[in-house]
Amino acid sequence: MIAVIGAMDQEIQALTEAMSGIDAVRDGYASIVTGTLWGRRTAVCRCGVGKVHAALAAQALILRYRPEALINIGVAGALWPDARIGDAVIASSCVQHDVDTSPVGDPVGMISGIDRVYLPCDEALSRRLFDAAGAVCAGRFTGVIATGDQFIDTVEKKALIRGRFGALVCDMEGGAIAQAAYEYAVPFAAYRCVSDTLTGNGAEYRVNAALAAEKSRGILRAFLTD
Repeated sequence: MIAVIGAMDQEIQALTEAMSGIDAVRDGYASIVTGTLWGRRTAVCRCGVGKVHAALAAQALILRYRPEALINIGVAGALWPDARIGDAVIASSCVQHDVDTSPVGDPVGMISGIDRVYLPCDEALSRRLFDAAGAVCAGRFTGVIATGDQFIDTVEKKALIRGRFGALVCDMEGGAIAQAAYEYAVPFAAYRCVSDTLTGNGAEYRVNAALAAEKSRGILRAFLTD
């Protein structure tokens, strides 16, 4: 079984509607639907917005279903100037940009305990997702996804995250799911479709989130039917 996590209904609702033989459960806030999606046994989860919701949902999926892979999908804000709405970024790794114990000598972003800044993604899964994105998106890129419990809406904040971590997009869930997958040794991949550009804000996101979510779902379909 493959487990798929998206934060919001608009990112995963069309997936659950396409599933057959479904069973639905709640685990805390997380809503999980299992069934067959485009020929593959899949668990699809709406985790909710933010790192805590994301980590709890990832743990629930891992402990309930022991998935062979965990894939985080959805939309995100771009951190580089040439990004276009709907472009895909497949994660090479994930970071949590709002983790900061630098006053005691740690690098910004280092997660205490596992002592990592960059959380790894499975290379084989990521390569397949990159190939799948080629059938759906005009632009596809590989790079770091930066996660924090903030909607980043100024060029200055975006430049700081990009400069510090080399990230291409920022979201609110990927790094937390990556940490759960790392700690449980589950193969993990993540990708995001751009919903708001470098100079964009919440208004741009609201206009384009549905289109970006549709592109995101298209990548997953191409991936599962390959």
